[in-house]
Amino acid sequence: MRSFWYRLLIRLTKLCGPWLLVVTSRAIAAGYFFFSGKVGISRRFYGVLFPDKGNLYHLWCAFRQYQNFTTIHLDRFLASRTDTTTFTSQGWEKLEAVIGREGGILLMSHLGNWEMAARLLRQQKKDMKLLLYMGRKEKEGVEHIQKEDLRRAGITIIGVDQGTGSPFSAVEGIRFLQAGGVVSMTGDIVWRSDQRQVRVSFLGHDAYLPEAPYVFSLVSGAPLFVFFAFRAGENNYRFTLSDPIEIRPHSRGQRAEAIAGAAQQYADLLEKMLREHPFEWYHFDRFILSKKQ
Repeated sequence: MRSFWYRLLIRLTKLCGPWLLVVTSRAIAAGYFFFSGKVGISRRFYGVLFPDKGNLYHLWCAFRQYQNFTTIHLDRFLASRTDTTTFTSQGWEKLEAVIGREGGILLMSHLGNWEMAARLLRQQKKDMKLLLYMGRKEKEGVEHIQKEDLRRAGITIIGVDQGTGSPFSAVEGIRFLQAGGVVSMTGDIVWRSDQRQVRVSFLGHDAYLPEAPYVFSLVSGAPLFVFFAFRAGENNYRFTLSDPIEIRPHSRGQRAEAIAGAAQQYADLLEKMLREHPFEWYHFDRFILSKKQ
C-alpha cells in the first residue's frame, strides 16, 4: 500500500469509522495472499511448525497470518487517535532497574506487534529514552509513515540502509546506552548480505540471526532482554520481558562461543512464544533454512 493511498484511507477512516480500515486492509491482505507470490514461504514455514498437518491446513495458517497482520494497522490508527491502549506487563521491573543506569538492549521480533511494543514502553515510562534501529528500504511507503508516528511518540529512530551500513549509527547506539537509555534492535531479520550473522537451531532447522545485538551488549556491558507484545483484544496488549541474557566470555577467544550461546537462547524463546502465538508471526521472508543435521 503506497503512502498516498494509505494516508487517504486513514483520512476516510476518521470520517467513516474504524470499520472502513478493517474491511479495506483485510481485502488488501487477501489480495497479497493470492497474488504476491510469497505465500509459499509462509506455507512452508507452517509446514515445519505443524508437520503433522496437511497442506490445506498450512495454507489456511498462511491466510490467517496475512489477515492477522491487518490488526497492526487498526491498532496503530486507534493508538494515534487516543491514548487508550490498555496492556498488562510481565517482567517490566527487570528493565526499569537498568533505565538511567547502564541502559538496556531489547531484542524485538516479527512475532507479535513490535511497533505497539515500543509505544507501550513509552506509555509505561514517559521519560524513558528509547532508540529503535529500523531497516530502511529504497522506496518506503507505509514504513515511512510508521516511522513518523513513532518519532511523534518521542522515540528516536535510526534507519539502517539495507545495502550499506554506517559505523556512526553504531556509535550513536553505544552512546545512547551509556546515557542509560534503551536501545531496541531486530533479533530475527538480517538486513544486508554482508551483515555478520550467527547460526542457530530453530524448529529443528538452521536459521541465521544478526550478530549486532549481541556485540552491542558485549561492548557496552548493557544487559540484553527479549521483548514480546501480543494482542489480547482490540487495542489491548500483553507484553513480556525475559530475564537478561548474559554474554560473558572468559577470554577474547571465547567471544564467538558466548555470542552463539546467547543467540540460541533468543531462538529458543522465539520458538516457545511462536508455538503459543503461531498466527502472530509477521515475518514474510524466508527464515528457516536447511534441516539441522
